[in-house]
Amino acid sequence: MAHPVSAPAAPPARSNLPLDPGLVRRMRVDLAACFRMAARHGMHEGICNHFSAVLPDRPDLFLVNPYGLAFAEVTASSLLLCDLDGNVVEGEGSPEATAFHIHARLHRAKPRARVAFHTHMPYATALAMLEGPPLLFAGQTALRFHGRIAVDEAYNGLALDAREGDRIAASAGEADIVFMKNHGVMVLAETIAEAWDDLYYLERAAQAQVLALATGRPLKIVPEEICRRVAAQEAAGRAESARLHLESAQRILAREEPAYLA
Repeated sequence: MAHPVSAPAAPPARSNLPLDPGLVRRMRVDLAACFRMAARHGMHEGICNHFSAVLPDRPDLFLVNPYGLAFAEVTASSLLLCDLDGNVVEGEGSPEATAFHIHARLHRAKPRARVAFHTHMPYATALAMLEGPPLLFAGQTALRFHGRIAVDEAYNGLALDAREGDRIAASAGEADIVFMKNHGVMVLAETIAEAWDDLYYLERAAQAQVLALATGRPLKIVPEEICRRVAAQEAAGRAESARLHLESAQRILAREEPAYLA
């Protein structure tokens, strides 16, 4: 169940740097595209789950989806611009409580995590429900995540306070991908495009693993040396590939769902 976040008693101190309207608009469009494509690929769950992105020139502010909208309803203008204490700086509505307590604490604790995508997408979440390592390195798509995964084993209920948000942030360590056992996944990245790219391919890798295991035959695990080599090859081109992936998604949406730009 989703919960709206209550407003803090007093506004916090904010940076004096002015907002760049052009940059904010570009980020709104990029993030809205990710919501719409995630919905298309079945990565959503009702009005739950959340994506956030910190403004590069204002690390005290981040965009996040408002409480009450499904991913398929999100538009560029519907996204909220919030500070790290829960105040809405731009937009109508409020963030969902777990979105605030997870994302604000992540962004506060880990400046490198400028973008955070949290979902209960079915195949990756299915792996998070199993004992042992969630993602096994038996397929090429999975290899891009080699050495980049953390596992949060300590499910502790809904993140409805800062302490749980801090615990989740600490569990990430230096990883980009967090499998939250009995819960879902978190993807951390420096850019919106890279977060979308990783989220998409993480679910595809998880889907392939679930399908392979459904045959009842053992997985053929890739040797560690090759895992490391392929992961390095993937890393070398990740930023450019991610940019092109998101641009492709936006062209599709511009033709078929232009309302996301509103």
